[in-house]
Amino acid sequence: MQQIVIEGKKREDRGKNAMRRLRSEGRVPGVLYGGTGAAVPVALEAQQLAPLFRTESGHNALLSVKIEGLSEELAVLKDWQQDPLHGSLLHVDLLRVAKDVRMRVRVPVHTVGEPQGVKIQGGVFEVISRDVEIECLPMEIPDEFRVDVSGLMIGKQLRFSDLPIDPAKMKLVSESRTVIAHVVAPRKEEEVAPEAVAAVAPAEPEVIKKGKKEEEGEEGAVPAEKAEKPAKAEKPEKPEKKK
Repeated sequence: MQQIVIEGKKREDRGKNAMRRLRSEGRVPGVLYGGTGAAVPVALEAQQLAPLFRTESGHNALLSVKIEGLSEELAVLKDWQQDPLHGSLLHVDLLRVAKDVRMRVRVPVHTVGEPQGVKIQGGVFEVISRDVEIECLPMEIPDEFRVDVSGLMIGKQLRFSDLPIDPAKMKLVSESRTVIAHVVAPRKEEEVAPEAVAAVAPAEPEVIKKGKKEEEGEEGAVPAEKAEKPAKAEKPEKPEKKK
């Protein structure tokens, strides 16, 4: 595990204006706490903190913190705030640690190799978990875990229990059966039966149907305009009057 030296001073001023002034001077406001000591507001050198954010494992780096007027202490980066637009550090929390006391950390998990299930069987490789939680001494924190996935076939998976963890140095905290990565069969598009296509085909608009009936007429029917009008009943002749 890499160890980085971080230098700084005790922070006396509080408030937003004081924080802005510190950042303009190339320092990052923070707090050092935990262990048997009291919490100490500090102003740390931004350039010395920058390497912690260049790699995934940098977040677990062991820090040798040197604050003016205080004894040197070991710490780890516990939390931080960054500007959402520029990515610059706004604040950091440093947690004191002891070399002989175990601590819990999350370590990145990286896969290497090309699965045979993809290369030979045409499967799809999926990564499910990208880090794992372990418990170990500060000086034993690994930078990462690398697992070879080249032997994976379709339907097979790697789990946290497959990680190269030395039980004499560290303890697995995450659930051992959690899947790291697996190879699955490619998903096929379901074929739609012709009957189903016909069932969902849009029906002919009602207006068109009516038009056809009016034009063609029902079988055996006579169009209304061609039908003969019924003959008018003849009026009976009036009897002649006698002279």
